Amino acid sequence: MHLTRRGWGVVVVVAFCILMAWGYGERSLNALVAPLLVGLLAAAISTYRIGRPTVERRAVDEGFPGETRPVAVDISAERPTAATVADRVGAGLGTEGNSAETTLTADTCYRYDLTLETRGEHRVGPLSITVTDVLGLVSRRFEYTQTVSVLVYPAVYDLRSASGQDLRLLAEAAREQRREEFDSLREYNRGDSLRDVHWKSTAKRPEGDLIVKRFAADETAGAVDVVAESSPETADEMASAAASVVAFLLELDVDVELTVAEGSVRTDGGFDRRHHLYRLLARTAGGALTDERRRQADVVIVASDGGVVVRVGERDLPFDHLRTTLEGSDRWPDSGDTASEVAA
Repeated sequence: MHLTRRGWGVVVVVAFCILMAWGYGERSLNALVAPLLVGLLAAAISTYRIGRPTVERRAVDEGFPGETRPVAVDISAERPTAATVADRVGAGLGTEGNSAETTLTADTCYRYDLTLETRGEHRVGPLSITVTDVLGLVSRRFEYTQTVSVLVYPAVYDLRSASGQDLRLLAEAAREQRREEFDSLREYNRGDSLRDVHWKSTAKRPEGDLIVKRFAADETAGAVDVVAESSPETADEMASAAASVVAFLLELDVDVELTVAEGSVRTDGGFDRRHHLYRLLARTAGGALTDERRRQADVVIVASDGGVVVRVGERDLPFDHLRTTLEGSDRWPDSGDTASEVAA
C-alpha cells in the first residue's frame, strides 16, 4: 500500500501541527490532529481489506493498418471501489485511452479503442488496477500478467488501377493455371476454343476433322503458385506486395497457393478464407527460398533494398508501378465487384 498525494498532504498537516504543539502547546491542536490520524488509520485499514479484483480479457480482432479495434476487459470487484485502470500497449499499436479512473463493481467492463499501426503480432497488457479508499488517502496496486495478442495484416493495395499491360500479365498467369488437366482426345464441337486443338492428332485424320483435347477436373488444377522472399529488413514491403498480388488473383476467382520462408497456405477467393494468407504474411519475418522453388512458381515476389519486384514469366514488374497510393480506401472490397472485368 502507498499514500496518495492527498494522504501525504494529511501527513504534512499532522507533522506541522505536532511541530506547532511542541512550541506553543498542544491543547488547541488536538481537535485537528486526532481526526486526521484516525482518518488516515481508517483509510489504511479499509484499503488493506479491499479484495483483489478478478480480470478476464476478451480477444481483439485482427485487422489492417489504420483500422481501430475495441479492447474490452471484464473486471469484477467484491464491492464498489474507486480505482484507476491502466493497460499497457505494445509497439506497433496506438491508443490514448488505455488509462482511466472508474468505479469498479461486480460487472465492470473496461473499454478503450486501439489503433493498428504496423504489420505483425503485437501484445496488449499486462493490466494494473490501483484502488483507493473512499477518502483517497491510501492506494493499493494490483498487477495482472494476462496479455492478449493482436495480429495486424500487411497493407493491401488495389492493383486494379495498374497499367493494362502489367495487369494482363498477372491475369494471364491466373488463366493459365485455371486450365484443367489433360485427360483424353475427342472430336471438335462447335464453340470449342482453337487453343485446345491437338494439331498432331488432327493431321493424322484423313477427313481433316479437328481433334481437341479433353480436360479433366483435378484438385491441384486452377491454383496460381505465388512465392515471396525478402531480407529481414524488407519483410514489411514483401508482405504488402504479396498480399496485394494475392488479393488481385483471388478476385479473379482462382485458387492461390502462397509460399514464404515460414511455410505455405492455399485457399480460394472467399473473403473469410483469404485471411489465412494474410495471417501468414502478418507473421513472416522474411527469408530466402531455393532456386528450384522459384522456378516452379508462376509469380515470384522479391523485396530488396532497391525495391519490390513482381516476376511473372520472364518479365520483372516493379511493384510501385502496380500499386496505387495509400490515400483513401485502397483495400479490396469485402464483397461485390471483382477484378474479372479489369482483367478481361
